[in-house]
Amino acid sequence: MSDRKKQLVFNIIEFLRASAEDGTVKEDDKESLEVAVQCIAESFGVDPESDADRAAYSIAPASLLNLLDVFLKTKAKSVSSDASASASSSAPAPASATPAAALSADAKARAEALKKEGNALMSDKLYDGAIEKYTQAIALDENPVYYSNRAAAYGALGEHERAVEDAQSALDRDPTFSKAFSRLGHAQFSLGNYADAVDAYESGLELDPANANMKAALATAKQRAAEAGSNSVADREPPRAGAGSGAGGMPDLSSLAGMFGGGGAGAGGGGMPDLASMMQNPQMMAMAQQMMANGGLERLMSNPTLRRMADNMQNGGGMPDMSQLANDPSMRDLASQFMGGRGGQ
Repeated sequence: MSDRKKQLVFNIIEFLRASAEDGTVKEDDKESLEVAVQCIAESFGVDPESDADRAAYSIAPASLLNLLDVFLKTKAKSVSSDASASASSSAPAPASATPAAALSADAKARAEALKKEGNALMSDKLYDGAIEKYTQAIALDENPVYYSNRAAAYGALGEHERAVEDAQSALDRDPTFSKAFSRLGHAQFSLGNYADAVDAYESGLELDPANANMKAALATAKQRAAEAGSNSVADREPPRAGAGSGAGGMPDLSSLAGMFGGGGAGAGGGGMPDLASMMQNPQMMAMAQQMMANGGLERLMSNPTLRRMADNMQNGGGMPDMSQLANDPSMRDLASQFMGGRGGQ
């Protein structure tokens, strides 16, 4: 009996025993399941208690469930590509598509030598040359490692779409290849596809839970995905003018006074504004941009009210009380000018 079959049986036994321990199997059925495990082990000549068999056959830290989940995800992602490929299924297979069973030992050796040459070129940052070597190796042997390495070379050149294609090709040939998931995650991240990057890194970590690089990359991808989601909401729901806005988009000066601390708790009349908060306030940023676009800066510098404010500050009078400024007609007129003038212009 082949070692591959024994390895499969050994991991099926591991799955059955884990199911008995984690509560998947009812208590009344555990004894029957253990008898079945013993019969399976004897029939296939494996010993789940043997350290030697465990070292030879176990796929830990991965499990059969992990592998099944990765396979289903990969299959789902390749459905669209399979559909497009079926349209040209009658076309003759390219010369490079050499069946693995038909590969000679010489072809495998030449492909491996080309891969090593590609790796050396990668070390020297000669990425175009490395891509050529990996492509030649793939023509001899469609080894998933060669696709994964070429994905890394494409990524180094910034050709992340091709890196995605090669990483996916590697996974189509070996869904348990954790490094290919890492390559796929990096390429998707570089394209700004943060949710897809998260999926790739999570799949890779199911196969290689101790991979510190993928853990760090996953955390960054999750953060970017969350930020992108927040930004998209902000884009869909732009700030709207308040009920107190006048014709021509005049801001609500009573709200503006609150931004500067005028009359608010903890800020007496003429209190110093919180500049950090102002810079992050969307209303203030919109007002500043509108003012610059409409030539408001020149009008600002020539406004008598603001000149009096500046003179008062220079003479030690401190910042003005913004709650009073909010009720000053000339300031209201100035704010209207900032926002583009009256009459909805």
